[in-house]
Amino acid sequence: MAYFEWAEDLVIDRGPIDQDHRHLIDLVNKLHTATSQGCGQDVVGDILSTLAQYTHEHLRREEQVMASVGFPHLAGHQKGHEKFVADLEALQAKYGCGSITTAAQLSALLRDWLSLHIRRSDRELRDYLDGGKRKRHP
Repeated sequence: MAYFEWAEDLVIDRGPIDQDHRHLIDLVNKLHTATSQGCGQDVVGDILSTLAQYTHEHLRREEQVMASVGFPHLAGHQKGHEKFVADLEALQAKYGCGSITTAAQLSALLRDWLSLHIRRSDRELRDYLDGGKRKRHP
């Protein structure tokens, strides 16, 4: 059984945002599997690197979608994104200094981000899109 599974309450747009979120779930599951097998430190560097790049792309894409549909809570959403990026950068710095707890901390950060941010903050976008206030993005 996967550490974190896709669920219907995670669906935001049935498009690029959901695809990005599924990819992030794959990364957290990969990290969790490695950690549970005692080799989290072996993969955490690669996952952090992939995650840093992918997160920037995803957040930019998500914010562009929000802007394109006139989402009224974009500024607040951007602040949450900035905090997540700062948390990731802090973990990268810890990993670079040889921290042996980085894998567990990253796993918890991703689990919480996926669970809380998507289910609460991103859901506002889903509700906005489903409310028919604007047409769905292309």
